[in-house]
Amino acid sequence: MQTYELVITPAPADIDELGHVNNAVWVRWIQDVATAHWLAAADPTHIDAYLWVVVRHEIDYLGNVGAGDAVSARTWIAEPPRGARFDRHVAFTGPDGKVKVRAKTTWAIVDRATGRVLRVPADVAARFI
Repeated sequence: MQTYELVITPAPADIDELGHVNNAVWVRWIQDVATAHWLAAADPTHIDAYLWVVVRHEIDYLGNVGAGDAVSARTWIAEPPRGARFDRHVAFTGPDGKVKVRAKTTWAIVDRATGRVLRVPADVAARFI
């Protein structure tokens, strides 16, 4: 299983009236880390040929992150795709070493040329499993 990791520091606009990262920002970061993983690991011809769309998010908010607190975002794909879909896992760990948010998101692959969902090609999946 290949993992991908990056560090994110919240911008002032990411902080809500309670003084921590807003829930909607976590959703954006899930997409950001998934996209970064795709761009880092995928074959360039696959990047040109396919797009990904989210079909489901499951998010557990376990703790808060405040202004200036960098989080480590780690993502991985634990199981092979099922048809056009696969599940991506994401964990955001705070500066105290505790997971603050964890998510499982389901993504579907779309052919750029036709705009249609298709079965995940084996050579695409191989770069991530």
